[in-house]
Amino acid sequence: MTTGGTPHATEDDRGEKNGVRTALAGLTTRGRSFLAAGVAAAICAYVLGQSDLLRVGLLLAALPLVCATVLYRTRYRVAGSRRLSPARVPAGSEARVHLRMDNVSRLPTGLLMLQDRVPYVLGPRPRFVLDRVEAGGRREVSYRVRSDLRGRYPLGPLQLRLTDPFGMCELTRSFSTYDTLTVIPRVEPLPPVRLTGEAKGYGDGRQRSLALAGEDDVIPRGYRYGDDLRRVHWRLTARYGELMVRREEQPQRSRCTVLLDTRGLAYQGAGPDSAFEWAVSGAASVLVHMLERGFSVRLLTDTGTSVPGEGAEGFAGASQESADAAGLMMDTLAVVDHSDGAGLSRAYDVLRGGNEGLLVAFLGDLDEEQAAVAAKMRQRSGGAVAFLLDSDTWVREPTDVPGPLDGSEERLRMLREAGWTAVSVPRGASLNELWRRADRERTGLAAAGGEGRS
Repeated sequence: MTTGGTPHATEDDRGEKNGVRTALAGLTTRGRSFLAAGVAAAICAYVLGQSDLLRVGLLLAALPLVCATVLYRTRYRVAGSRRLSPARVPAGSEARVHLRMDNVSRLPTGLLMLQDRVPYVLGPRPRFVLDRVEAGGRREVSYRVRSDLRGRYPLGPLQLRLTDPFGMCELTRSFSTYDTLTVIPRVEPLPPVRLTGEAKGYGDGRQRSLALAGEDDVIPRGYRYGDDLRRVHWRLTARYGELMVRREEQPQRSRCTVLLDTRGLAYQGAGPDSAFEWAVSGAASVLVHMLERGFSVRLLTDTGTSVPGEGAEGFAGASQESADAAGLMMDTLAVVDHSDGAGLSRAYDVLRGGNEGLLVAFLGDLDEEQAAVAAKMRQRSGGAVAFLLDSDTWVREPTDVPGPLDGSEERLRMLREAGWTAVSVPRGASLNELWRRADRERTGLAAAGGEGRS
């Protein structure tokens, strides 16, 4: 990602009153001291009648003014660009920002001080001193940024500070463009367990879909330009008197919906180690894991918002779309925040529309009513796994003795009776271990109940 341009407001106000004010405002402490000393010497020379002292005073006062005028009228034409590597980075990881300055004028520049504006969460504001840049020359510098908090952070605009050789005046020029660094949630690698009873995301031995022409291929159809002649159904061709093409089948991608509970009243605490941030990171990990296994996936929140929201019923299906879909979902999770909703009814309305395949939910605190709504979500899914976070345990001091979790245990029981594989998430738990635990619990329930479904 690059941005470029030349500093603005360098010549438009030249010769105007505001230009004079800008030049005088750029005087450094040294320049102001020289100017004050020169004025004082001139006044003393006038009072005492010392002509030699008057010449010294005029010289002292004129030097900073001349430097400011020359610096302000200097026609530096400098182009700047910025490149992020990478532009999307997980929380806690570093990204490098590369800055490049090109002198596009025919005159060499003086000493340049380069400064880039960055949010405080990314680190200190980077500053660089560039030596004289020859005509047509370039200088490249870089710095690192890092954030433990996900989000989208603007970088820029780039500022260029010009100074004269005597240090009497400094002027700041700004570029008009900026870039955006996206800090996505941390993604934890997950083991390839069989939570849905399938070995592959393409669903071996399960329902299959039609290829090439989609719904039109439920029965043999007429020949279309570009169809393979090996697919011609000759018997039906003879019956109908026109070329008829056989249908073909291809494996149907198994579906996975990741439900993220973002209700503000369902979580307590804030910061990178809070329960809500764990849930967001867990949702990102499951999405990436399922995409890698070949599943068609989508992200669903309690507000009913579905991402990516395109394709077959909102799922990201085609393999060529997986990377774009993953980027879109990661960008959504980078900026997701607490919602004002009080329940999960909107998400339930989306889920009851059809068979959703595997449902993986990250839920905060549930009351009895919302636990009942979550229990009904299981009816439309081929498999359902819930990670239930009791946020009270996440804000309690580690030295405290944990109290009874009757409410949390009751919610877990309700979900399990409805067919969920429900797992409680303690403070600081590893999703990798909980993922394996959910697989073991589901396998144990299937063995005990003699379930043959996946």
